[in-house]
Amino acid sequence: MSTPDILIQPSTTALSAAEREKLMASPGFGKLFTDHMVTIAYKDGAWQQGQVKPYGPLTLAPSASVLHYGQAIFEGFKAFMQPDGSIGTFRPEANAERFNRSAARLAMPALPVELFMKAADALINIDKGWVPKNVGESLYLRPFMIATDAFLGVRPSKEYLFVMIASPAGAYFPQGVKPVTVWISEDYVRAAPGGTGEAKCAGNYAASLLAQAQAQDEGCDQVVWLDAVQRSYIEEMGGMNLFFVYNENGKPVIVTPELTGTLLPGVTRRSLLQVAKDLGYESREVKLTAQQWRDDVASGRMTEVFACGTAAVITPVGHVKAKGYNFTINNGENGPVTMALRDALLGIQHGTKPDTHGWMHKVC
Repeated sequence: MSTPDILIQPSTTALSAAEREKLMASPGFGKLFTDHMVTIAYKDGAWQQGQVKPYGPLTLAPSASVLHYGQAIFEGFKAFMQPDGSIGTFRPEANAERFNRSAARLAMPALPVELFMKAADALINIDKGWVPKNVGESLYLRPFMIATDAFLGVRPSKEYLFVMIASPAGAYFPQGVKPVTVWISEDYVRAAPGGTGEAKCAGNYAASLLAQAQAQDEGCDQVVWLDAVQRSYIEEMGGMNLFFVYNENGKPVIVTPELTGTLLPGVTRRSLLQVAKDLGYESREVKLTAQQWRDDVASGRMTEVFACGTAAVITPVGHVKAKGYNFTINNGENGPVTMALRDALLGIQHGTKPDTHGWMHKVC
């Protein structure tokens, strides 16, 4: 059954083109928000009529379930200006499907993929003037869902609110791509087997903040998580998936930690595995320990390391620190395989390279 169209309630206080352009000259990331947002309520066991409305505060009861029991999930994906002036989103169906997997893990209702897509398209259409035009820039879409039941009791909420907001995002590395320094956390873990590691839920990120602060105290940009059981297997970097580049018989081999239920199944991760294949690189999904990481860099077998995610696309890793040791990868410089993968993916997103897998969804 087809989902209803999104009702449009245009803002009467939208910024002028001149005001908007002035703000977008240096948007940063997650600082500016467009004139509108989408809201869709869930009650009586069904999704209600969705609407695009002026961006503004939400009203919640102090007893709203989300404030006490943490039923909150979110996603992130991007819209890109294309060479012909059209606008496309990158793999929004994949984000919609992952949104629903997160919802299922937190006992929340699924949002029809078609409705997710209509919400995004409607928001981008009305706020298309907020889509940056330069390569490396984009309009970041943030859909989220929260429990809104005004009830104090540990059970799934009966009412929810889906919201989608949008934020123009500048180049993640405005001064050029530079490798980061990471801290391997031995004191904290991100997720445990049977937990919510696979879900993109708000609590996962709240629980990561202390470890991230520790990493910064150690002079590092990001934290690297180890598994919760052995405390030895590499899992993620902050909220990003990690990749390792090996040289085997003169050929690059791309390695990434396998999905075990405690890692977030990144859309960018999945895309890069395919892009690596397209570029002729062999790829593997394996378990890799922190000791192997250190040893393989020392032996020269591992030549590059990078992390990937929606915000930065690809972030090279140049230095690694941990309790009692530290080491440098590729002399702390960007690696050729890392940059080839980054350029290939950005080319697809911005329409300068063929989209042979049908990843781009044309919005307007």
